Amino acid sequence: MSNVRTLDREEPHYFGAGPAILPTSVLQEAAYDLVSYLNEGLGVGEISHRSKPAMQIIDDTKANLAKLLDIPDTHETFFMQGGGTTGFSSIPYNLIANYAKKTGKVGRAAYAVTGSWSKKAAEEAERLGFDVDVVVNTKDIKFSDIPPYSEWKPIAENTSYLFVCDNETVDGNEFNDIPGPEYLPEGVELVADLSSNILSRKVDVSKYGLIMAGAQKNIGLAGLTIYIIKKSLLEQASDADLKALGVPLVPIAYQYPIVVKNNSAYNTIPIFTAHILKLVTGKLLEEGGLAKIQATDEKKASILYAALAKFPEFYILPVKNPRVRSKMNVVFRLPSAELDDQFVKEASAKGLNGLKGHRSVGGIRASMYNAVTLESVELLVKFVEEFGKTHA
Repeated sequence: MSNVRTLDREEPHYFGAGPAILPTSVLQEAAYDLVSYLNEGLGVGEISHRSKPAMQIIDDTKANLAKLLDIPDTHETFFMQGGGTTGFSSIPYNLIANYAKKTGKVGRAAYAVTGSWSKKAAEEAERLGFDVDVVVNTKDIKFSDIPPYSEWKPIAENTSYLFVCDNETVDGNEFNDIPGPEYLPEGVELVADLSSNILSRKVDVSKYGLIMAGAQKNIGLAGLTIYIIKKSLLEQASDADLKALGVPLVPIAYQYPIVVKNNSAYNTIPIFTAHILKLVTGKLLEEGGLAKIQATDEKKASILYAALAKFPEFYILPVKNPRVRSKMNVVFRLPSAELDDQFVKEASAKGLNGLKGHRSVGGIRASMYNAVTLESVELLVKFVEEFGKTHA
């Protein structure tokens, strides 16, 4: 066996939910940059997070995101260490501190529980001592649908924000619209977790108070989270005023105004992870931006769901409403756990990996993030149809 190492690789057909596949060309460029960046004799992971090259990486990544998402001047982009779970903790601290600044009152938080991650977000906000109202909870129907907003509980008075998880990676559902003024009262900010579907489609950023997205699913490595916040939400009551109101203080490393003031480098940002984000977003811009990305992602989802639909008694989709089935994370199961295991094993033998469902629900999950090619999905579709013909 040869011990020669290379940056080339056979393109993987990997459907893992995260950390997820990245474009090979990005990883190759990043590998060289990890050894030597800008011919400075240091790798990108070794430079100071406050050096000019590091600040340029942060600024370039923000600029790329602004172009891709058409982020308006009313909003600010920044990055923080951690993933979505860190976001679940930091959001209530910061948004309630802003509400206290605006009103002099203690705000409430509304949560839509439509899957495993929004459930965790609501539980964390409540655990931290904030007043939480669950306006919809679909756990009893196993997160198989997202009811229309007319069926959600009304937003209570003194509510600071409404939190939704736009795409649930475990349960395989996805919002196809956002609550408008007919449901969301004026002054209540829409906060959304877009960790697993950011940059998969166009969104109107102006409609959101805050967008949070862990990088490690659709556009980067683990360790960094993207935040896009309405600038007016960066105003917060003083520590003394928050203490007087009985509102807990956010740890300083996760205080949004401090992070923004320091251009995401108040503490040591994982700059190599930020560099990966810069490379991925730059590649997406070169390839045509979100319009092209969205068209490809919709085609990938369409052909896989169509293949599963050919065997409706064999491939069982837990999300009953087709309108809210995720385009990023297609979840399904077979009539028995033994067949689930056999499906995963035979798929792996054909080079189709990462298909085992989340440990909490079992079954099969095909995550089709931006770096998963149409060719990979077409191979999976062929296998789905062959397996169905053989075993159904």
